[in-house]
Amino acid sequence: MWRLTRKISTRIHISNQLSPISNKAIGTVPVFRFYSSSPEQKYRKKLLEEAQKQGFNSIEELKNHLKETIESKKREFNKIDPLKELEDYQQKTQMENNNSKHLMTKSRSPLDPSAPKVPFKTLDSFLDVGKLKDLSKQEVEFLWRARWAQKDNTLCAVIPVSVYDKMMANARNNPIFVLPLPRQVQSEDAKPNEEQGMELHYIQWQFVGPQTTHCMMTSLAEYKLHQEFARPHTTLQFHSDLVKDKGIVFMNGHVEPDTNVNVQDAQLLLLNVQRFYGAMGEETPVAKQRVQLLRDFSKASPGFTVEKLISLSQSMEN
Repeated sequence: MWRLTRKISTRIHISNQLSPISNKAIGTVPVFRFYSSSPEQKYRKKLLEEAQKQGFNSIEELKNHLKETIESKKREFNKIDPLKELEDYQQKTQMENNNSKHLMTKSRSPLDPSAPKVPFKTLDSFLDVGKLKDLSKQEVEFLWRARWAQKDNTLCAVIPVSVYDKMMANARNNPIFVLPLPRQVQSEDAKPNEEQGMELHYIQWQFVGPQTTHCMMTSLAEYKLHQEFARPHTTLQFHSDLVKDKGIVFMNGHVEPDTNVNVQDAQLLLLNVQRFYGAMGEETPVAKQRVQLLRDFSKASPGFTVEKLISLSQSMEN
């Protein structure tokens, strides 16, 4: 066994103090001062000259004068294109469902732009308005419903004037909107499954006469394809001839038979027309959100999103 002949000290001294570093080693550390100035301070003289040139006594007066212009520019820069937003959503949906397809609304040929315009139908086209004024409100309602009871592909309603006025106030300010319609998804083997997709539909109001208003519906894909000559799959007509005498408005609608939109689909779209256009009021938080989303769409506000549209359209709350 080997023996160590040199004795090794077992004491190790550890210092917990850092050795001072000489200033000579690192030199003198310079002290920096930071100055800040706003563009207004920097160009104050030039701004004052510009203000005086425009007839103002101070920069503050010039700023107040330009405030509305600046805010308008900000709103312009923040605007979105609602139809571009919808197009992006459709492309995203198509990519997510590349192994299946939705049972979408059939595309049809566009309207003939050279065809003569057909006069719109008034309430007198369906009932003798002169004779209706001598009847009670209940009798008039019965006659209107009976007029459409045996007709295929039709809708009809009697609307209290208070409800109609709420809806029309929003329709005049927001004559164009989009609404989602649930669609069944079809797999590659052509068998429908339980999944649902959403097809977007283009809603447009037209105030064709002093007492006649139309609400037309077509798929957004159809509208993008044919623009103003797209054929509506559903047309709703509102007649306000009896507002003063009876306090009611008549509505009749027709669903085109050569499309795969049925009466139940049209009823669902009509329900959401009422909800988003404020016919049911704006008292509840959800009702306020729906009407606000309609306004956001019209103003091209970033507050409009397709996801929010679908969520509010599917909500059971009114």
